[in-house]
Amino acid sequence: MRYAVTTLVFLLLSCFFYPASGQANPDVSANNAVLIEQSSGRVLFERKAHEQQPIASITKIMTAIIAIESGELNKTVTVSNRAVNAIGSSIYLEEGEKIKLKDLIYGLMLRSGNDAAVAISEHVGGSMEGFVHLMNQKAQWLGMTNTSFENPHGLDTDNHYSTAYDMAVLMRYAMDNETFRQVTKTKSYKSENRVYAWKNKHKLLTGMYDHINGGKTGFTRIAGRTLVSSALKDDMELIAVTLNGPDDWRDHIGMFEWGFDNYDMTTIDQKGENIYRIADSGSQVTGYLHQDITIPLRKNEQGQIEKQSFIAHDNPGTAEDVIGKTIYFADAVPVTQTPIFSERDKTGFLKDVVSIYQGITGFDPNG
Repeated sequence: MRYAVTTLVFLLLSCFFYPASGQANPDVSANNAVLIEQSSGRVLFERKAHEQQPIASITKIMTAIIAIESGELNKTVTVSNRAVNAIGSSIYLEEGEKIKLKDLIYGLMLRSGNDAAVAISEHVGGSMEGFVHLMNQKAQWLGMTNTSFENPHGLDTDNHYSTAYDMAVLMRYAMDNETFRQVTKTKSYKSENRVYAWKNKHKLLTGMYDHINGGKTGFTRIAGRTLVSSALKDDMELIAVTLNGPDDWRDHIGMFEWGFDNYDMTTIDQKGENIYRIADSGSQVTGYLHQDITIPLRKNEQGQIEKQSFIAHDNPGTAEDVIGKTIYFADAVPVTQTPIFSERDKTGFLKDVVSIYQGITGFDPNG
């Protein structure tokens, strides 16, 4: 779909989500790093964030979210010989063992079990190779353009790689899933198949940093230390990724503290009706935002946000269709965007009507 811009586009959209220049950056040891805000996806800090690198066991974030989305958490998995013989970190599965998929996901994320990764892949994908195909399809769908998976566990191969930015995109997506959130924030978990509990290897989560609410560790000799973390403080949730970071625990704490200190969540546009002008024809169209637009801003960016809207040349369409988009700029750099809809959010609208009705009458339809 082609769009007519309401004002002159003065920046290439390829720079979308890049951090503003002139920021004093946090000090990190990692070769590759990125810090983004969860709700908007705005990049607050990056170092070679789009450089392809081996990623080790942070691969398992993709394995976990695909397994969770399969909807088979309570299904029983029969462990194969191939899974038992997976090299590297293990939850010590036995051939022929029957264990719930849910338990395997916890073993995958908390203890980084390579045997769990293979067992999950064979159950969900029909085979490890079939599951890897699903992983790459998912990566493509998420826009992870510099990522290639060859296995579900992250052991080094020539064609298994990603970037700090792509892994942040993946973590941001995964954290929108409530089951994934529950798994990744769990410090200790006991499977019915074990007499002992699995403790999470992510040291920031288990005591080093109070604000951590999820993440995944990784290490191989070639990849070095890789780490993904999520942290929540007040109303701001940040995601940090480091690749080949010898001092990654401190890297993540430093990036989080820097982000929390320098940015505040700020609402820059309101949910509701707006009038948009189609530039080529000069005609106007009514469009709707379905949610408030809230992003992290530095103090010197407060009140400096500009926006540009693109509206479809053709017929705006039917209810719930996207008829355009608005891009928001801070210091002339694109920081987030939102779709423009042809009709208001009916779910939200009905809630507002019910709320007003209850306020006037005092009647609660739910009893």
